[in-house]
Amino acid sequence: MQPFVLYNSEQRKKVEFVPRVEGHIDMYVCGMTVYDYCHIGHARVMVAFDYIIRFLRSQGWSVKYVRNITDIDDKIIQRANENGESITALTDRFIQAMNEDAENLGCLHPDEAPRATDYIDQMQNMIGNLVNKGTAYPANNGDVYFQVEKFAKYGRLSGRKLEDMQAGASERVDVEVEKKHPFDFVLWKHAKENEPSWASPWGNGRPGWHIECSAMSTCCLGNHFDIHGGGSDLMFPHHENEIAQSEASTDEQYVNYWMHVGFINSDGEKMSKSLGNFFTIRDVMEKFHPEVIRYFIVSSHYRSPVNFSDFALKEAKNTLSRFYHSFKAYQQSYGEKTTEALDETLVERFNTAMRDDFNTSEAIAVLFEINKELNRAVKDENAEQATVYYSTLRHLTNILGLVQYNELDANGKTQYRLINEFFKNNPELKVIYDEKQDFSPISGVPSTFGNGSKSDYSNQVYCRSGADGAQRYCVSLYFT
Repeated sequence: MQPFVLYNSEQRKKVEFVPRVEGHIDMYVCGMTVYDYCHIGHARVMVAFDYIIRFLRSQGWSVKYVRNITDIDDKIIQRANENGESITALTDRFIQAMNEDAENLGCLHPDEAPRATDYIDQMQNMIGNLVNKGTAYPANNGDVYFQVEKFAKYGRLSGRKLEDMQAGASERVDVEVEKKHPFDFVLWKHAKENEPSWASPWGNGRPGWHIECSAMSTCCLGNHFDIHGGGSDLMFPHHENEIAQSEASTDEQYVNYWMHVGFINSDGEKMSKSLGNFFTIRDVMEKFHPEVIRYFIVSSHYRSPVNFSDFALKEAKNTLSRFYHSFKAYQQSYGEKTTEALDETLVERFNTAMRDDFNTSEAIAVLFEINKELNRAVKDENAEQATVYYSTLRHLTNILGLVQYNELDANGKTQYRLINEFFKNNPELKVIYDEKQDFSPISGVPSTFGNGSKSDYSNQVYCRSGADGAQRYCVSLYFT
Protein backbone atom coordinates (compact mmCIF):
# COMPACT_ATOMS: atom_id res chain seq x y z
CA MET A 1 0.00 0.00 0.00
CA GLN A 2 1.28 3.37 -1.00
CA PRO A 3 0.73 6.27 1.43
CA PHE A 4 -1.23 9.28 0.22
CA VAL A 5 -2.51 12.63 1.44
CA LEU A 6 -6.03 14.02 1.18
CA TYR A 7 -7.76 17.22 2.09
CA ASN A 8 -9.72 16.68 5.29
CA SER A 9 -12.63 19.14 5.32
CA GLU A 10 -12.83 19.04 9.10
CA GLN A 11 -9.18 20.05 9.55
CA ARG A 12 -9.27 22.36 6.50
CA LYS A 13 -5.92 21.11 5.26
CA LYS A 14 -4.21 18.24 3.50
CA VAL A 15 -3.12 15.45 5.81
CA GLU A 16 -1.55 12.03 5.40
CA PHE A 17 -4.13 9.28 5.48
CA VAL A 18 -3.73 6.81 8.35
CA PRO A 19 -6.01 3.77 8.10
CA ARG A 20 -7.85 2.32 11.06
CA VAL A 21 -7.02 -1.15 9.75
CA GLU A 22 -3.73 -1.68 7.93
CA GLY A 23 -4.23 -1.80 4.17
CA HIS A 24 -7.99 -1.26 4.36
CA ILE A 25 -10.25 1.77 3.82
CA ASP A 26 -13.92 2.01 4.74
CA MET A 27 -15.62 4.78 2.76
CA TYR A 28 -19.19 6.06 2.84
CA VAL A 29 -20.50 8.53 0.26
CA CYS A 30 -23.88 10.24 0.40
CA GLY A 31 -25.82 9.10 -2.62
CA MET A 32 -28.91 10.35 -4.38
CA THR A 33 -32.43 11.13 -3.26
CA VAL A 34 -34.31 9.20 -5.92
CA TYR A 35 -37.27 11.35 -6.97
CA ASP A 36 -35.90 12.50 -10.34
CA TYR A 37 -33.14 11.84 -12.85
CA CYS A 38 -29.59 12.51 -11.66
CA HIS A 39 -28.18 15.89 -12.63
CA ILE A 40 -24.69 16.82 -13.69
CA GLY A 41 -23.73 17.68 -10.07
CA HIS A 42 -24.54 14.09 -9.10
CA ALA A 43 -22.36 12.96 -12.00
CA ARG A 44 -19.40 14.81 -10.51
CA VAL A 45 -19.79 13.07 -7.15
CA MET A 46 -20.22 9.67 -8.82
CA VAL A 47 -17.19 10.07 -11.09
CA ALA A 48 -14.91 11.72 -8.52
CA PHE A 49 -15.25 8.96 -5.96
CA ASP A 50 -15.10 6.35 -8.71
CA TYR A 51 -11.66 7.40 -9.92
CA ILE A 52 -10.49 7.95 -6.34
CA ILE A 53 -11.43 4.38 -5.45
CA ARG A 54 -9.97 3.01 -8.70
CA PHE A 55 -6.68 4.72 -7.92
CA LEU A 56 -6.57 3.58 -4.29
CA ARG A 57 -7.16 -0.01 -5.34
CA SER A 58 -4.41 0.29 -7.97
CA GLN A 59 -2.09 1.27 -5.10
CA GLY A 60 -2.84 -1.92 -3.20
CA TRP A 61 -5.53 -0.63 -0.84
CA SER A 62 -8.57 -2.73 -0.05
CA VAL A 63 -11.53 -0.33 -0.23
CA LYS A 64 -15.07 -1.00 0.94
CA TYR A 65 -17.23 1.57 -0.82
CA VAL A 66 -20.76 2.25 0.45
CA ARG A 67 -23.03 4.74 -1.29
CA ASN A 68 -26.53 5.09 0.11
CA ILE A 69 -29.88 5.63 -1.56
CA THR A 70 -32.41 7.98 0.05
CA ASP A 71 -35.75 6.43 -0.88
CA ILE A 72 -37.98 8.21 1.65
CA ASP A 73 -38.01 12.00 1.77
CA ASP A 74 -40.38 14.98 1.50
CA LYS A 75 -39.53 15.46 -2.18
CA ILE A 76 -40.11 11.79 -2.94
CA ILE A 77 -43.53 11.86 -1.29
CA GLN A 78 -44.49 15.04 -3.11
CA ARG A 79 -43.38 13.74 -6.52
CA ALA A 80 -45.17 10.39 -6.06
CA ASN A 81 -48.38 12.22 -5.14
CA GLU A 82 -48.04 14.53 -8.14
CA ASN A 83 -47.56 11.51 -10.42
CA GLY A 84 -50.34 9.51 -8.82
CA GLU A 85 -48.04 6.54 -8.22
CA SER A 86 -46.69 4.66 -5.24
CA ILE A 87 -43.47 5.73 -3.61
CA THR A 88 -41.96 2.32 -4.32
CA ALA A 89 -42.77 2.57 -8.03
CA LEU A 90 -41.22 6.04 -8.17
CA THR A 91 -38.05 5.19 -6.28
CA ASP A 92 -37.49 1.87 -8.05
CA ARG A 93 -37.73 3.62 -11.41
CA PHE A 94 -35.25 6.32 -10.52
CA ILE A 95 -32.85 3.91 -8.81
CA GLN A 96 -32.71 2.00 -12.08
CA ALA A 97 -32.16 5.24 -13.99
CA MET A 98 -29.43 6.30 -11.53
CA ASN A 99 -27.61 2.99 -11.98
CA GLU A 100 -27.87 3.27 -15.77
CA ASP A 101 -26.43 6.80 -15.66
CA ALA A 102 -23.56 5.69 -13.43
CA GLU A 103 -22.76 2.78 -15.73
CA ASN A 104 -22.83 5.03 -18.79
CA LEU A 105 -20.33 7.28 -17.02
CA GLY A 106 -18.05 4.29 -16.47
CA CYS A 107 -18.54 4.12 -12.70
CA LEU A 108 -18.02 0.90 -10.79
CA HIS A 109 -20.86 -0.31 -8.61
CA PRO A 110 -20.50 0.44 -4.88
CA ASP A 111 -19.80 -2.58 -2.70
CA GLU A 112 -23.04 -1.80 -0.89
CA ALA A 113 -25.90 0.51 -1.81
CA PRO A 114 -28.21 0.54 1.24
CA ARG A 115 -31.74 1.92 0.89
CA ALA A 116 -33.03 4.03 3.75
CA THR A 117 -36.32 2.17 4.05
CA ASP A 118 -34.44 -1.05 4.81
CA TYR A 119 -32.92 0.50 7.96
CA ILE A 120 -35.94 1.88 9.80
CA ASP A 121 -35.36 -0.36 12.84
CA GLN A 122 -31.72 0.73 13.09
CA MET A 123 -32.76 4.39 12.85
CA GLN A 124 -35.29 3.95 15.62
CA ASN A 125 -32.69 2.24 17.81
CA MET A 126 -30.31 5.18 17.36
CA ILE A 127 -33.07 7.71 18.04
CA GLY A 128 -34.15 5.79 21.15
CA ASN A 129 -30.58 5.79 22.40
CA LEU A 130 -30.35 9.56 21.93
CA VAL A 131 -33.65 10.11 23.76
CA ASN A 132 -32.51 7.90 26.65
CA LYS A 133 -29.29 9.89 26.92
CA GLY A 134 -31.18 13.18 27.03
CA THR A 135 -29.63 14.40 23.78
CA ALA A 136 -32.91 14.15 21.88
CA TYR A 137 -36.48 14.92 22.95
CA PRO A 138 -39.98 14.06 21.75
CA ALA A 139 -42.12 17.09 20.96
CA ASN A 140 -45.84 17.33 21.67
CA ASN A 141 -46.70 16.83 18.01
CA GLY A 142 -44.99 13.43 17.80
CA ASP A 143 -41.76 14.67 16.24
CA VAL A 144 -38.44 13.81 17.87
CA TYR A 145 -35.64 16.41 17.77
CA PHE A 146 -31.90 16.36 18.37
CA GLN A 147 -30.93 19.06 20.86
CA VAL A 148 -27.89 20.74 19.34
CA GLU A 149 -26.96 22.56 22.55
CA LYS A 150 -26.32 19.15 24.17
CA PHE A 151 -23.52 18.42 21.68
CA ALA A 152 -20.59 20.65 22.60
CA LYS A 153 -18.73 20.18 19.31
CA TYR A 154 -21.65 21.10 17.08
CA GLY A 155 -20.38 23.11 14.12
CA ARG A 156 -16.84 21.75 14.07
CA LEU A 157 -17.07 20.48 10.49
CA SER A 158 -18.59 23.58 8.94
CA GLY A 159 -16.81 26.00 11.27
CA ARG A 160 -20.12 27.52 12.36
CA LYS A 161 -21.04 28.57 15.87
CA LEU A 162 -24.55 28.22 17.16
CA GLU A 163 -24.58 31.73 18.56
CA ASP A 164 -23.73 33.10 15.13
CA MET A 165 -26.31 31.13 13.24
CA GLN A 166 -29.70 32.41 12.31
CA ALA A 167 -32.74 30.22 12.02
CA GLY A 168 -33.80 29.55 8.48
CA ALA A 169 -30.27 29.71 7.06
CA SER A 170 -30.85 26.46 5.23
CA GLU A 171 -33.91 25.19 3.42
CA ARG A 172 -33.54 22.06 5.53
CA VAL A 173 -33.68 24.02 8.81
CA ASP A 174 -37.18 25.00 9.86
CA VAL A 175 -38.28 27.32 12.64
CA GLU A 176 -40.94 25.54 14.68
CA VAL A 177 -42.42 26.31 18.06
CA GLU A 178 -41.85 22.71 19.17
CA LYS A 179 -38.07 23.16 19.11
CA LYS A 180 -35.97 24.11 22.12
CA HIS A 181 -33.43 25.74 19.79
CA PRO A 182 -34.03 26.96 16.22
CA PHE A 183 -31.31 24.62 14.89
CA ASP A 184 -32.56 21.50 16.64
CA PHE A 185 -33.19 19.09 13.80
CA VAL A 186 -35.79 16.39 13.38
CA LEU A 187 -34.91 12.73 13.90
CA TRP A 188 -38.43 11.34 13.60
CA LYS A 189 -41.41 12.98 11.89
CA HIS A 190 -44.95 12.26 13.04
CA ALA A 191 -47.25 10.64 10.51
CA LYS A 192 -49.25 12.90 8.22
CA GLU A 193 -52.25 12.05 6.11
CA ASN A 194 -51.47 10.24 2.84
CA GLU A 195 -47.81 9.76 3.78
CA PRO A 196 -46.01 6.48 4.43
CA SER A 197 -45.31 5.78 8.08
CA TRP A 198 -43.86 3.19 10.42
CA ALA A 199 -44.79 2.34 14.01
CA SER A 200 -42.37 3.67 16.63
CA PRO A 201 -42.17 4.33 20.39
CA TRP A 202 -43.11 7.96 19.56
CA GLY A 203 -46.07 7.08 17.41
CA ASN A 204 -46.41 6.40 13.70
CA GLY A 205 -44.07 8.39 11.54
CA ARG A 206 -40.98 8.33 9.37
CA PRO A 207 -37.29 9.16 9.80
CA GLY A 208 -35.69 12.53 9.24
CA TRP A 209 -33.13 12.86 6.47
CA HIS A 210 -30.01 13.12 8.61
CA ILE A 211 -30.59 10.05 10.78
CA GLU A 212 -30.85 7.90 7.67
CA CYS A 213 -27.18 8.31 6.77
CA SER A 214 -25.98 7.82 10.35
CA ALA A 215 -27.86 4.55 10.64
CA MET A 216 -26.86 3.22 7.22
CA SER A 217 -23.18 4.18 7.49
CA THR A 218 -22.68 2.74 10.97
CA CYS A 219 -24.57 -0.43 10.12
CA CYS A 220 -22.48 -1.03 7.00
CA LEU A 221 -19.09 0.18 8.27
CA GLY A 222 -19.27 0.35 12.08
CA ASN A 223 -19.56 3.24 14.53
CA HIS A 224 -16.15 4.61 13.51
CA PHE A 225 -14.83 4.45 9.94
CA ASP A 226 -12.23 6.06 7.71
CA ILE A 227 -13.71 8.37 5.07
CA HIS A 228 -17.07 10.05 4.58
CA GLY A 229 -17.66 11.88 1.32
CA GLY A 230 -20.28 13.81 -0.60
CA GLY A 231 -21.00 17.08 -2.34
CA SER A 232 -19.91 20.39 -0.80
CA ASP A 233 -23.55 21.37 -0.40
CA LEU A 234 -23.98 18.61 2.19
CA MET A 235 -21.36 19.90 4.64
CA PHE A 236 -24.00 21.89 6.49
CA PRO A 237 -26.41 20.96 7.83
CA HIS A 238 -26.41 17.32 6.71
CA HIS A 239 -22.91 16.18 7.55
CA GLU A 240 -22.73 18.43 10.58
CA ASN A 241 -25.89 16.79 11.90
CA GLU A 242 -24.60 13.31 11.08
CA ILE A 243 -21.57 13.91 13.27
CA ALA A 244 -23.64 15.23 16.16
CA GLN A 245 -26.22 12.45 16.29
CA SER A 246 -23.74 9.65 15.55
CA GLU A 247 -21.17 10.63 18.15
CA ALA A 248 -23.83 11.48 20.74
CA SER A 249 -25.31 8.02 20.23
CA THR A 250 -22.14 5.89 20.12
CA ASP A 251 -19.71 7.98 22.24
CA GLU A 252 -17.13 7.28 19.52
CA GLN A 253 -15.55 9.41 16.83
CA TYR A 254 -17.74 9.03 13.78
CA VAL A 255 -15.36 9.62 10.88
CA ASN A 256 -11.62 10.23 10.56
CA TYR A 257 -11.61 12.10 7.22
CA TRP A 258 -14.23 14.16 5.41
CA MET A 259 -14.04 14.68 1.63
CA HIS A 260 -16.24 17.10 -0.29
CA VAL A 261 -16.57 17.48 -4.04
CA GLY A 262 -16.75 21.02 -5.46
CA PHE A 263 -19.75 22.65 -7.11
CA ILE A 264 -20.56 22.65 -10.80
CA ASN A 265 -21.59 26.06 -12.11
CA SER A 266 -23.42 26.63 -15.37
CA ASP A 267 -22.03 29.46 -17.48
CA GLY A 268 -20.62 31.08 -14.34
CA GLU A 269 -23.75 30.72 -12.18
CA LYS A 270 -24.61 28.10 -9.59
CA MET A 271 -26.67 25.41 -11.24
CA SER A 272 -30.28 25.36 -10.07
CA LYS A 273 -33.74 24.57 -11.37
CA SER A 274 -34.99 28.06 -10.49
CA LEU A 275 -32.43 29.70 -12.78
CA GLY A 276 -33.24 27.37 -15.64
CA ASN A 277 -29.61 26.24 -15.98
CA PHE A 278 -30.19 22.79 -14.54
CA PHE A 279 -29.19 19.75 -16.61
CA THR A 280 -29.71 16.05 -16.00
CA ILE A 281 -27.02 13.58 -16.99
CA ARG A 282 -29.41 12.35 -19.66
CA ASP A 283 -29.86 15.86 -21.03
CA VAL A 284 -26.13 16.10 -21.53
CA MET A 285 -25.79 12.59 -22.98
CA GLU A 286 -28.22 13.61 -25.71
CA LYS A 287 -25.44 15.83 -27.05
CA PHE A 288 -22.19 14.32 -25.79
CA HIS A 289 -20.72 10.86 -25.40
CA PRO A 290 -20.78 9.84 -21.70
CA GLU A 291 -17.00 9.47 -21.64
CA VAL A 292 -16.69 13.11 -22.70
CA ILE A 293 -18.69 13.99 -19.59
CA ARG A 294 -16.42 11.78 -17.52
CA TYR A 295 -13.29 13.40 -18.96
CA PHE A 296 -14.73 16.86 -18.29
CA ILE A 297 -15.13 15.86 -14.63
CA VAL A 298 -11.82 14.00 -14.28
CA SER A 299 -9.76 16.79 -15.82
CA SER A 300 -10.46 19.18 -12.91
CA HIS A 301 -9.43 18.67 -9.30
CA TYR A 302 -12.35 17.21 -7.41
CA ARG A 303 -12.46 20.03 -4.85
CA SER A 304 -12.36 22.92 -7.30
CA PRO A 305 -15.52 24.54 -8.70
CA VAL A 306 -15.94 23.91 -12.41
CA ASN A 307 -17.91 25.75 -15.05
CA PHE A 308 -20.24 23.59 -17.10
CA SER A 309 -21.08 24.65 -20.65
CA ASP A 310 -21.39 23.25 -24.14
CA PHE A 311 -18.10 24.93 -24.98
CA ALA A 312 -16.35 23.20 -22.06
CA LEU A 313 -17.69 19.82 -23.14
CA LYS A 314 -16.67 20.40 -26.75
CA GLU A 315 -13.18 21.21 -25.50
CA ALA A 316 -13.24 18.04 -23.41
CA LYS A 317 -14.24 15.98 -26.43
CA ASN A 318 -11.46 17.47 -28.56
CA THR A 319 -8.88 16.87 -25.85
CA LEU A 320 -10.02 13.32 -25.13
CA SER A 321 -9.94 12.58 -28.87
CA ARG A 322 -6.18 13.07 -28.86
CA PHE A 323 -5.79 9.86 -26.86
CA TYR A 324 -8.12 7.99 -29.20
CA HIS A 325 -6.19 9.18 -32.25
CA SER A 326 -2.90 8.08 -30.72
CA PHE A 327 -4.25 4.68 -29.75
CA LYS A 328 -5.67 4.19 -33.25
CA ALA A 329 -2.37 5.12 -34.87
CA TYR A 330 -0.53 2.62 -32.69
CA GLN A 331 -3.09 -0.12 -33.28
CA GLN A 332 -2.90 0.30 -37.04
CA SER A 333 0.79 -0.58 -36.87
CA TYR A 334 1.00 -2.98 -33.92
CA GLY A 335 -2.54 -4.12 -33.12
CA GLU A 336 -3.31 -4.50 -29.42
CA LYS A 337 0.21 -5.60 -28.51
CA THR A 338 1.15 -4.66 -24.94
CA THR A 339 4.00 -5.31 -22.54
CA GLU A 340 4.23 -5.59 -18.77
CA ALA A 341 7.42 -3.51 -18.92
CA LEU A 342 5.86 -0.09 -18.34
CA ASP A 343 7.78 3.18 -18.10
CA GLU A 344 8.03 3.19 -14.32
CA THR A 345 9.31 6.76 -14.15
CA LEU A 346 6.18 8.06 -15.85
CA VAL A 347 3.94 5.74 -13.83
CA GLU A 348 5.48 7.06 -10.62
CA ARG A 349 4.96 10.67 -11.70
CA PHE A 350 1.29 9.89 -12.34
CA ASN A 351 0.99 8.13 -8.99
CA THR A 352 2.75 10.98 -7.19
CA ALA A 353 0.21 13.45 -8.56
CA MET A 354 -2.70 11.23 -7.55
CA ARG A 355 -1.28 10.56 -4.10
CA ASP A 356 -1.35 14.33 -3.53
CA ASP A 357 -5.08 14.66 -2.82
CA PHE A 358 -5.99 12.94 -6.10
CA ASN A 359 -4.66 15.72 -8.29
CA THR A 360 -6.10 14.57 -11.61
CA SER A 361 -5.15 17.74 -13.48
CA GLU A 362 -1.47 17.03 -12.79
CA ALA A 363 -1.94 13.33 -13.49
CA ILE A 364 -3.52 14.07 -16.87
CA ALA A 365 -0.59 16.34 -17.72
CA VAL A 366 1.59 13.23 -17.34
CA LEU A 367 -0.78 11.31 -19.62
CA PHE A 368 -0.35 13.88 -22.37
CA GLU A 369 3.40 13.67 -22.01
CA ILE A 370 3.17 9.91 -22.52
CA ASN A 371 0.80 10.46 -25.42
CA LYS A 372 3.35 12.74 -27.10
CA GLU A 373 6.09 10.13 -26.67
CA LEU A 374 3.79 7.43 -28.05
CA ASN A 375 3.09 9.46 -31.18
CA ARG A 376 6.79 10.10 -31.66
CA ALA A 377 7.69 6.42 -31.27
CA VAL A 378 4.98 5.36 -33.74
CA LYS A 379 6.13 7.96 -36.27
CA ASP A 380 9.75 6.81 -35.87
CA GLU A 381 8.60 3.17 -36.23
CA ASN A 382 10.27 2.33 -32.93
CA ALA A 383 8.13 -0.68 -32.08
CA GLU A 384 9.69 -1.39 -28.68
CA GLN A 385 9.30 2.15 -27.37
CA ALA A 386 5.84 2.50 -28.88
CA THR A 387 4.66 -0.66 -27.12
CA VAL A 388 6.03 0.54 -23.77
CA TYR A 389 4.36 3.94 -24.08
CA TYR A 390 1.10 2.44 -25.34
CA SER A 391 1.03 -0.07 -22.49
CA THR A 392 1.87 2.63 -19.95
CA LEU A 393 -0.81 4.97 -21.26
CA ARG A 394 -3.39 2.20 -21.44
CA HIS A 395 -2.64 1.21 -17.83
CA LEU A 396 -2.98 4.76 -16.50
CA THR A 397 -6.08 5.73 -18.50
CA ASN A 398 -7.73 2.55 -17.23
CA ILE A 399 -7.14 3.72 -13.65
CA LEU A 400 -9.07 6.91 -14.45
CA GLY A 401 -11.72 5.02 -16.42
CA LEU A 402 -10.85 6.81 -19.66
CA VAL A 403 -10.36 5.72 -23.27
CA GLN A 404 -12.59 2.70 -22.74
CA TYR A 405 -14.09 2.56 -26.24
CA ASN A 406 -12.71 1.77 -29.65
CA GLU A 407 -13.30 5.36 -30.65
CA LEU A 408 -15.42 8.30 -29.60
CA ASP A 409 -18.64 8.47 -31.56
CA ALA A 410 -17.86 10.93 -34.28
CA ASN A 411 -21.34 11.39 -35.76
CA GLY A 412 -23.09 12.52 -32.63
CA LYS A 413 -25.13 9.39 -31.98
CA THR A 414 -24.27 8.53 -28.42
CA GLN A 415 -24.70 5.17 -26.80
CA TYR A 416 -27.49 6.51 -24.65
CA ARG A 417 -29.45 7.94 -27.59
CA LEU A 418 -29.17 4.85 -29.76
CA ILE A 419 -30.29 2.52 -27.03
CA ASN A 420 -33.18 4.70 -26.00
CA GLU A 421 -34.18 5.21 -29.61
CA PHE A 422 -34.94 1.52 -29.87
CA PHE A 423 -36.24 0.76 -26.40
CA LYS A 424 -38.53 3.77 -26.26
CA ASN A 425 -40.50 2.03 -28.99
CA ASN A 426 -40.04 -1.41 -27.45
CA PRO A 427 -40.72 -0.91 -23.72
CA GLU A 428 -41.38 -4.58 -23.14
CA LEU A 429 -37.73 -5.41 -23.68
CA LYS A 430 -35.56 -5.54 -20.59
CA VAL A 431 -32.08 -4.18 -21.29
CA ILE A 432 -28.92 -5.76 -20.06
CA TYR A 433 -25.77 -4.09 -21.36
CA ASP A 434 -23.16 -6.51 -22.55
CA GLU A 435 -20.21 -6.27 -24.89
CA LYS A 436 -20.16 -9.95 -25.78
CA GLN A 437 -21.04 -10.91 -29.33
CA ASP A 438 -21.97 -14.57 -28.98
CA PHE A 439 -25.71 -13.97 -29.16
CA SER A 440 -28.27 -14.30 -31.90
CA PRO A 441 -29.80 -11.15 -33.35
CA ILE A 442 -33.41 -10.42 -32.41
CA SER A 443 -35.68 -10.65 -35.41
CA GLY A 444 -37.40 -7.46 -36.38
CA VAL A 445 -34.69 -5.06 -35.23
CA PRO A 446 -35.10 -1.84 -37.23
CA SER A 447 -32.75 -1.55 -40.17
CA THR A 448 -31.57 1.83 -38.85
CA PHE A 449 -29.64 -0.11 -36.28
CA GLY A 450 -27.48 -1.69 -38.96
CA ASN A 451 -26.35 -5.24 -39.36
CA GLY A 452 -23.81 -5.54 -36.59
CA SER A 453 -20.89 -4.43 -38.70
CA LYS A 454 -18.25 -2.57 -36.76
CA SER A 455 -17.68 -0.23 -39.65
CA ASP A 456 -20.95 1.69 -39.82
CA TYR A 457 -21.68 3.03 -36.37
CA SER A 458 -24.21 0.29 -35.97
CA ASN A 459 -26.02 -0.90 -32.93
CA GLN A 460 -27.31 -4.45 -32.72
CA VAL A 461 -29.58 -6.01 -30.18
CA TYR A 462 -28.97 -9.59 -29.12
CA CYS A 463 -30.96 -12.04 -27.05
CA ARG A 464 -30.06 -14.94 -24.83
CA SER A 465 -31.58 -17.06 -22.12
CA GLY A 466 -30.63 -16.37 -18.53
CA ALA A 467 -29.98 -18.94 -15.85
CA ASP A 468 -33.65 -18.79 -14.89
CA GLY A 469 -34.67 -19.63 -18.44
CA ALA A 470 -36.15 -16.20 -19.05
CA GLN A 471 -35.25 -14.39 -22.24
CA ARG A 472 -32.96 -11.45 -21.68
CA TYR A 473 -31.69 -8.77 -23.99
CA CYS A 474 -28.29 -7.29 -24.50
CA VAL A 475 -27.11 -4.26 -26.40
CA SER A 476 -23.74 -4.14 -28.07
CA LEU A 477 -22.63 -0.83 -29.51
CA TYR A 478 -19.57 -0.17 -31.57
CA PHE A 479 -17.82 3.15 -32.09
CA THR A 480 -15.54 3.00 -35.10
